[in-house]
Amino acid sequence: MRARIYQPARTAMQSGTAKTKTWVLDFVPSSARSVDPLMGWTSSDDMNSQVRLRFDSRDAAEAYAKAHGIDYSVTEPQARKANIRAGGYGENFATFRRGVWTH
Repeated sequence: MRARIYQPARTAMQSGTAKTKTWVLDFVPSSARSVDPLMGWTSSDDMNSQVRLRFDSRDAAEAYAKAHGIDYSVTEPQARKANIRAGGYGENFATFRRGVWTH
């Protein structure tokens, strides 16, 4: 069995950082998916591809993989860009603005 350990990124619909602090252990599929000729459903005989384990730290995920004899690879998270604008839409109408807000 081969697994991948990573820290998930935010989704496109997510503005906060919820569910991005944990580390995830996913098993790599051991066989390709097949299409059922009658219904057209996609199926797989690999049950481990459905397993997703969450851990509080990278060390805990690695310790679990070592304890259960799972070959794993770790993907480091990418650093967040620093060009985040301070404030938000509400600052356009703040009373401490020095200039007039116009389009």
